[in-house]
Amino acid sequence: MLRTSDLDYSLPADLIATRPADPRDAARLLVLSRADPSVRTDAHVRDLPSILRAGDVLITNVSSVLPARLEGRRASGGKIDGLFLAELSRDDAGTVWAVMLRSGRKLAAGERIDLVRAAAPDGPPASALTLIERAGDHWRARIEGPLGAAPTPQILGTIGATPLPPYILAARRAHDDRIADAQDRAWYQTVYARPSAPGSIAAPTAGLHFTPALLDALRARGVSRAEVTLHVGAGTFKPVEAEHVEEHPMHEEWRQVPRQTLDAIDSARAAGGRAIAIGTTSARAVESLQSDRPLTDAELSGSTRLLISPGHRWARLDGLLTNFHLPRSTLLALVASLLEPEPPRPDHAAGEGVRRLLAAYQHAIRERYRFYSYGDAMLILP
Repeated sequence: MLRTSDLDYSLPADLIATRPADPRDAARLLVLSRADPSVRTDAHVRDLPSILRAGDVLITNVSSVLPARLEGRRASGGKIDGLFLAELSRDDAGTVWAVMLRSGRKLAAGERIDLVRAAAPDGPPASALTLIERAGDHWRARIEGPLGAAPTPQILGTIGATPLPPYILAARRAHDDRIADAQDRAWYQTVYARPSAPGSIAAPTAGLHFTPALLDALRARGVSRAEVTLHVGAGTFKPVEAEHVEEHPMHEEWRQVPRQTLDAIDSARAAGGRAIAIGTTSARAVESLQSDRPLTDAELSGSTRLLISPGHRWARLDGLLTNFHLPRSTLLALVASLLEPEPPRPDHAAGEGVRRLLAAYQHAIRERYRFYSYGDAMLILP
């Protein structure tokens, strides 16, 4: 088992990116090889057409990010910070949400919270939440007011703000870096996100590096793209608190992998191409479909709690493009698993994937790469 403490590292605060590279594909790219530990190349995302090969297929997560961050006021005037998690039910009585709420004083069932528009936090309330009951780390709450009958994406589009990770907001405050939410809505969405697939409350950040021009260049190179949908949940940023990563209660996320995506992966690999996931969410969506028998169409959609750590048998993917991740996270464990010798060899000690990954992170820190959601990227090839 992998000790969580083995996934720790120190990062200078000034390497936390507070805004993306401009243009997006100007982000730096650290290239590694699964098979050859000596390979470590500094490049840029815009170099992908010369790094990848004709016949490769990229798997991209087309889930779109909801403006899920909420601001509200209690009857006493106290401020509430919140995060929409999911729509739980919708009927004639209204819509019930799961929300995480933070307040200076204890909240109680039955309390009404006025929600304000992100663009006008001091203005009149645009809607309201009535708390129903506490459910673990979140509340069940009924959405009310003039917007209450509207579809959830429409409500959030009116009152919500971009659900940036707390570390970006904290870094901006430390540097007095003020950015309008309208700008973040554009930045914190992949160019290939489908408006018809709303559901993520955090971006599949590896995809943020792509531009239409880069996608065109990759297509001209002969690199194809296949789509999956995985709605990213709040648990993606949750640190592992268990002693061992495998003991962590993995969060549940909904995913859908179209039949044509599986066919594209199988066809590309059979022809000598490589299947490369763009982001850990795409990787988890595809790898959650491991089976020794043909999968039914019904099995291609549903929830997953797949936790990938060293020892995972990669069945459908050959490589991964991903951002640099938080210490002690399941995302680090996933990336480390891809750097483990496969199949395991007796001449390699256990934990080689973690050591290789942290060595690459130390190189990135020395070279002043930018980290986390708006930061630079790493590409792991076979």
